[in-house]
Amino acid sequence: MPRAGEQRAQAGSSWWWLASLLLPVISTSSSSSSSSSSYSSSSFPTYQRAEAGGTRTGFLGRTLVLLDVNTRSPTRILNDNFLSVQLDPSIISDGWLVFLSSKRLVTLARGLSPAFLRFGGKRTDFLQFNNHKNLAKYRGPGPDYYLKNYDDDIVHSDIAMDKQNGCKVASHPDMMLELQREKAASTHLVLLKEQLSNIYSNVTITARSLDKLYNFADCAGLHLILGLNALHRNPDNSWNTSSTLSLLKYSAGKKYNISWELGNEPNAYRSMVGRAVNSTQLSQDYAQLRTLLQSVRYYNRAHLYGPNSGRPRRNAILLLDGFMKDAGSVIDAVTWQHYFQDGRLKKVEDFLKTRLLDTLREQITKVAKVVSTHTPGKKVWLGGLGPAWSGGINNLSDTFAAAFLWANTLGMAAVQGIDVVLRHSFFDYGYTHLVDQHFNPLPDYWFSLVFKRLVGPKVLAVRVAGLQRKPQKGRVIRDKLRIYAHCTSYSNHNYVRGSITIYIINLDRSRKKIKLAGTLRNKTVHQYLLQPDGNDGLKAKGNRPFTSR
Repeated sequence: MPRAGEQRAQAGSSWWWLASLLLPVISTSSSSSSSSSSYSSSSFPTYQRAEAGGTRTGFLGRTLVLLDVNTRSPTRILNDNFLSVQLDPSIISDGWLVFLSSKRLVTLARGLSPAFLRFGGKRTDFLQFNNHKNLAKYRGPGPDYYLKNYDDDIVHSDIAMDKQNGCKVASHPDMMLELQREKAASTHLVLLKEQLSNIYSNVTITARSLDKLYNFADCAGLHLILGLNALHRNPDNSWNTSSTLSLLKYSAGKKYNISWELGNEPNAYRSMVGRAVNSTQLSQDYAQLRTLLQSVRYYNRAHLYGPNSGRPRRNAILLLDGFMKDAGSVIDAVTWQHYFQDGRLKKVEDFLKTRLLDTLREQITKVAKVVSTHTPGKKVWLGGLGPAWSGGINNLSDTFAAAFLWANTLGMAAVQGIDVVLRHSFFDYGYTHLVDQHFNPLPDYWFSLVFKRLVGPKVLAVRVAGLQRKPQKGRVIRDKLRIYAHCTSYSNHNYVRGSITIYIINLDRSRKKIKLAGTLRNKTVHQYLLQPDGNDGLKAKGNRPFTSR
């Protein structure tokens, strides 16, 4: 990298900065002012000190932190698809599946490629494949006008599709999108009622629906992972494979390149439907699915992931332990889920609590212990992850504040050796998504996009001086300054090999002046600054245009 003068970085207000060398910095103050980074080079703005005898509002002073990175060898090498996304099967019920052909939505998804696209969630275990061409009987409730003209509009939209490089993309009329949003809002109430009552309706995925789903994944450069219904059971509680076999044959005939998983949070089946599937039975089901895949020539080498268990509490850990003992060799990677919060949390500050952020590390440790006991070296995936469950929290989990949680999750998961993180969800109704119902990217999308462009799979060890804290008996020290480093992505041709990406999260009220030391001293730094749009600070749902320096 070219040499420059000595470099210092200042972590301050509610903004992020990234650089390659690269330094993303995320700080928590709700102040909308932008604190500048200070460099000896005249090409960058200088840091303005507070007035004599005073300090900047909202901060408790400054701490000098010396930062270095061990560039000799990576501590981990992650999957190229480390940051991946998920779509929930509820998009079939609420009608959004049809709009996956949107040119804007495909373009946004393509920005996160390469990645996996997991089609799964709570309603995975109520999916039934049916090779029907007539969608009318499966379209669900909605406004009268919408229902009356729905099929005609869809046919018209399909005819109007642009075929680019074999992809089918469409521009849907504004009225059609507005009617769809009305339908989705109505359907969401029905889905929420099902969730609260634990009484779920079956969801039919037709051949045409599967075609649309695969078209979206293929056009966006995403590899589809399709979740299969594990609750389709015979009277003796063995897994009923009829719908799955029909789906496999149809997909193979279309030459759809798909990977597979079976079920979603099997540890929760008893509370959901009053029927338990223990680890022994689930292991047999996965072995049976592997046999089915091998019987269909096109999928005899397809990847299989599982068991997609829930947060590693007692029941989930017991199921995972038994499953890995009996069927660990059947799967290609171990999957489990983690959601941080429920709807009881009401403040943006709740997303910035170190105790909340550190729950992920504790859960990863539990899962890793089970996996290493039975199948050492097996890759572990976070097969479903979001800032909150039950659809999230309006004006909280879809705001700039939630991006602190997302950024820390990616950094912590990488350091802890998680091979892939599947974010719930790319797009749908609710408040935990990367893209909203107007096809506008939310703050988490913008961080994901920058992460994809800059962060490579090689994880580097960080060395920090200046933050030593004396241990106190009976008290856990939780770091408020989180620093993560990777080799810069080789696919980014703006940077030569050997470039480094560092992203920093400051959860403290005090400023942290970052001074690059050791191997980082006198290196050129490119910063990418992300800030909340407007005057809403941490509650903003948009970002200002990227600025770099």
